Amino acid sequence: MAKGGSSSRRVLGAALLVAALTTTAACSDSGSGAGPGAGGAPAPAAGQQAAAKARPLTASAALNEHLRKVREQRAARVLAARKWGLKQTPLEAPAPPAKKPAITTRKGFETDGTGLPPVFTTVPTKEKIVFLTIDDGAEKDPELIRMMTELDIPYSAFLSDYVVNDDYGYFAKMQRSQARGVALHNHTLNHRYMPALSYERQKREICGMQDVIEKRYGTRPPLFRPPYGNYNEDTLRAAKACGVRAVPLWASEAFPDRMEWREWDRDLHPGDIVLTHFRGKDDWKGSMPDMIRRVMNVITAKGYAVAKLEDYV
Repeated sequence: MAKGGSSSRRVLGAALLVAALTTTAACSDSGSGAGPGAGGAPAPAAGQQAAAKARPLTASAALNEHLRKVREQRAARVLAARKWGLKQTPLEAPAPPAKKPAITTRKGFETDGTGLPPVFTTVPTKEKIVFLTIDDGAEKDPELIRMMTELDIPYSAFLSDYVVNDDYGYFAKMQRSQARGVALHNHTLNHRYMPALSYERQKREICGMQDVIEKRYGTRPPLFRPPYGNYNEDTLRAAKACGVRAVPLWASEAFPDRMEWREWDRDLHPGDIVLTHFRGKDDWKGSMPDMIRRVMNVITAKGYAVAKLEDYV
């Protein structure tokens, strides 16, 4: 697929280089003079046959093995797309950049403070990629984890303790569900309207959730999203004090039956962050797999792939 072209070329080049180095090392060893009586392996006893040396993987064999794995992965994704009712197979994201782009606060979202975590809705990139994020943690649908794993779609979860604390294990399973991991980030302890709180109360909300995520999932997250997308300078000061590096908001929001847009043109743009929520049929018109089906049909139809936010921020 076109979106995976640059990624495949890079991996192919790495495979060819490894195979070439392996072959060179093997040839060097065979001509070093090491052998029976010369510091090498002892000669086999009479009547025994020397064990054959493992043959080095040639560049051609490495290339063929890589192509086989790529074909298998793509075939599995095609089957998963059919299984989950997607109109098209999701496009493959390109390889992430060697250096992450510089993130700055979106114009109009600034506060008077300086040196604070940037607030943004779109990541600077020319690639046709978007980022999928899911907020709060109220709905714990095992089908969501299964669907995202089988489709191999990266996403990031922003968690609030008041709705995840009845089943921390669900999000531990989510975190481990993909080969490169699903990142879990901060959405405060209790999902309060932050500008109404004092600096100290905001800090307790943010730092407290940092502590919960570190205790339950092993790391203090670098990203924080304020509830409802509302914040003031105290929010950003508190976030920085708690170890937060960036504050991603969103450019569009996904529901099972529609998309809502921040931008005037009601469209996707390279680097847009897409928001949705952990919700089910009690809260909206469909399940979480219904929502993923809707948003992925829109993303793919517009020629975009979903990339991993943490590769860029």
